[in-house]
Amino acid sequence: MSTYGLPILFTLVLWWSSTIVILYLDGLRQHTFAWSLTLFSVLAALALWGVSATGGDVSAAGAYCAFACGVAAWAWQIATFYLGFITGPRVTACDPSLRGWKRFVAGFQTCAHHEIAIVAMAILMLVLLRGQSNTLAFWTYCVLWWMHASAKLNVFLGAPNLGAEFLPQHMRYLVSYMARRPMNLFFPISVSASTVIAVVLAMKAISAEASPFDAAAYSMLTTLMALAILEHWLLVAPLDTSFLWKWGVKSTPSDNQSILNRSDFQAIVERPVDPRPAALGDDDCARDASDYVRPRGASLGAMESWSSNGPTVCDDVVLSRLLDSIGAGAFGDIHCVKGVLQTRKAWVRFETVGAMSDIAPFAPPGRLDPLVVALGRRIDRVRLQAAFEACAVSQ
Repeated sequence: MSTYGLPILFTLVLWWSSTIVILYLDGLRQHTFAWSLTLFSVLAALALWGVSATGGDVSAAGAYCAFACGVAAWAWQIATFYLGFITGPRVTACDPSLRGWKRFVAGFQTCAHHEIAIVAMAILMLVLLRGQSNTLAFWTYCVLWWMHASAKLNVFLGAPNLGAEFLPQHMRYLVSYMARRPMNLFFPISVSASTVIAVVLAMKAISAEASPFDAAAYSMLTTLMALAILEHWLLVAPLDTSFLWKWGVKSTPSDNQSILNRSDFQAIVERPVDPRPAALGDDDCARDASDYVRPRGASLGAMESWSSNGPTVCDDVVLSRLLDSIGAGAFGDIHCVKGVLQTRKAWVRFETVGAMSDIAPFAPPGRLDPLVVALGRRIDRVRLQAAFEACAVSQ
């Protein structure tokens, strides 16, 4: 039992605990990020030393050490990305009008430097392990790379559960590059490929010719691939799995509660909010797009409201992307957006609070005009109005 049970348990504990630590540190105030970066950089340096030191150790202990080094090296990549130090040239929300290849390029630009860093570290690990027998650290790093890259592609192409609530505030603009769909064509491919790899690794682990090193190494890699498969299914499963990670997430009230209660929804529909903004100083009206993805805080400027009748008939896919962009901060420090619009199929009502959005069918009690209401600070009214108008279906 210990031949396979201990490697599996070791993998589960290391994977879960490292994820919790990264989520927690990413959710702290930004003045702590330099300390977190230092911590992870020291850890990465030790991991690379460990990769070299364990290269010739093909004992079971060498497998555990090499695996831990591979996880630590990958942890540096994830931490530097979500801390905002190594991301890409684009740090703003996605333009809702982008489609196809242009949207993919814009999405890649948010993580281009991160991907380059991943490749650079993989090459460095190969150099350190040249001619060595124990290459488990490198393959651990590659499996984690695959898990992350495949998950990113799936949420980009579309999945029901995007995990947006786990993104730190300064990275919320990434939500606008995700898409909510029941399924995407890449999902079955990625799950099938991961399953085949997991089966091959499991067969090597239980092979009669497997040494103690092989049994431990392949068991840990098999467990990682199984976790990758589980993570992919959780993207589409109708389950709330936030309890797995809530220990590491530092929530804020603006992320978890609505400015307006749902019981007030009908009153909002029937009585539009006065669109005139509260008085704001010149310094509070940010003009640069980068300010919209990093709101300066609730103390700047009084709460203001915005309302619009919206398009007569809207495209629900474009509306979903727009709500993601609003939650990512593309149009100001908007706390809540809700309203009713008509799509090709039916009326829908929607609400966005923080990075979380919800769209549901709505049966109007009688004749009803489309209406959208937003509450927040430093709302970019012109761009927000244009964005909702762009949701109109093409004639």
